[in-house]
Formats: sequence, C-alpha cells, structure tokens
Amino acid sequence: MPTISMFYGILVSLFYEDNNRHHTPHFHVRYQGSKASIAMEDGRILAGTIPKKQLRLIQAWVELHQDELFANWELVTNGEEPFRIAPLQ
Repeated sequence: MPTISMFYGILVSLFYEDNNRHHTPHFHVRYQGSKASIAMEDGRILAGTIPKKQLRLIQAWVELHQDELFANWELVTNGEEPFRIAPLQ
C-alpha cells in the first residue's frame, strides 16, 4: 500500500486494485491508532474512524487535490504505481 502523502501526522495511502471493497474511489488514512477509508469525491468516511480535527484536515486536502486523487485512482485500479501528492500546508 503506497503512501501518497503525509501531513500533520496523517498518512495517506492507496491500495492497488482496491475497487471491489467500497465500489467508490477512495484512499486510506492512518493517524496514531486510527484508520479510515475516505471517499475521494467528498471526503466522507466510508469505513473506520478518524478524529474530527484530522478528518477536517483530510477533507481540506481532498478539496485541493481531488483531480490528482482521481488520477491516482485510475493508476492503482490498473495495477500501476501512484504518484505522490503534495501535503496540506
């Protein structure tokens, strides 16, 4: 599971060919002991939990990098390596 971005202690990753589980473009986040799957279209939690403060940061990041996230989704669903995305600053 390649890490595509890191910011404020949040790790953002994509699984290769992981489109069967949630049937929607998504990525995975880890923060301390929390893990969640996040929808690329709107930043909502699909599974798991993440503290509210970190979720707001993730949602801001999604808004800024949505096109890049969808481009990476296309890559990983085809078994290709995703590219890194700039962190939230």
